[in-house]
Amino acid sequence: MTAAGTPIAVVTGASSGIGAATARRLAAAGYRVVLTARRKDRIEALAAEINEAGHQATAYALDVTDRAAVDEFATAFRTIGVLVNNAGGALGADPVATGNPDDWRQMYETNVIGSLNVTQALLPALEASGDGTVVILSSTAGHATYEGGGGYVAAKNGARVLAETLRLEIVGRPVRVIEIAPGMVKTDEFATTRFRGDTEKAAKVYAGVAEPLTADDVADTITWAVTRPSHVNIDLLVVRPRAQASNTKVHREL
Repeated sequence: MTAAGTPIAVVTGASSGIGAATARRLAAAGYRVVLTARRKDRIEALAAEINEAGHQATAYALDVTDRAAVDEFATAFRTIGVLVNNAGGALGADPVATGNPDDWRQMYETNVIGSLNVTQALLPALEASGDGTVVILSSTAGHATYEGGGGYVAAKNGARVLAETLRLEIVGRPVRVIEIAPGMVKTDEFATTRFRGDTEKAAKVYAGVAEPLTADDVADTITWAVTRPSHVNIDLLVVRPRAQASNTKVHREL
């Protein structure tokens, strides 16, 4: 999975949404993109699309919470230019008093432990590149709480702290650590997954919001941050739609 003279970018959770959009953007920016996700058919189709467009992409089915599988995946690389830790997601919107501990556990495993697994496994290859970048996709949920979001907020706080701590610990080494924290993003799956397929509940999240962010908006932001000069580190970039002033204040035209 190496190509002489072409930097490699690994994108987790690349089967849809922000991950897929980021893979397309980074490929167009000149990276050889390695797409990882559990849904093999989707990442293979995306890799074919990217290759047909004249760029470079490879698909690798991977569950980031499976440490043995992640370690095996990492053996394929000598150097990596970019790692985008995008795999994650939300489950449920129950209050703390009645929230399902299994949902909390799963969100922590995917959003935090998954990012930890991949980052630890690929950090040597990122450093060996002499100019590596780790991107952590957190969320505005990791910076401010809101009712019904306890489990997701806790997980995204974990992702935020992972990025902040790693940056402190590896300062002086040739690896940047970037945190991108999106606000309201409308994708095909995020809210639907959160509400377990209830499309009516999912639609209410975006009701009356003229222009929530798109996956491509966030992918554009990630690509911009990654392609800054090597000495420039975008520690934290919070991106929201204009209609969203905070996690709890959104302008809706209803």
